[in-house]
Amino acid sequence: MKIQLKRVDNDYHFELKNERGHVTYIDSKAEVGGHDLAPSPMEYVLMGVAGCSAIDVISILKKQRQEITDYRAEVDGAREKIDGASPFKNISVTVFLEGKIAPDKAKRAAQLSFEKYCSVSKTLEPTAIINYKVVVNNEEV
Repeated sequence: MKIQLKRVDNDYHFELKNERGHVTYIDSKAEVGGHDLAPSPMEYVLMGVAGCSAIDVISILKKQRQEITDYRAEVDGAREKIDGASPFKNISVTVFLEGKIAPDKAKRAAQLSFEKYCSVSKTLEPTAIINYKVVVNNEEV
């Protein structure tokens, strides 16, 4: 896996491209010298948690022939200052599913994702506690 980064302006706005040619941008907040034109690197980390687990959960539920009509997630990260850096200490994820989905299967799919399959979550596991909950058709399971 390889990513190329190219500076876009004289500050902290960058273009990133993966090997398949997909392009995205990154920037910092205005209060630290950026122009807030794109998500920050740490916001992309939380997006990675959301996206990775979404792919896992949907894949698992599809294999179980569950009918998913909507999938959303909310991810909240709490950071802690350590020697000048601010890594995530706690990450909370709420998965919202809609459709003809057995609640026990949804809960198990999330458990498998966060505790076994999601490479992003597993990468963060040594330094951040990741908690998750699942809501199926507006009912927490």
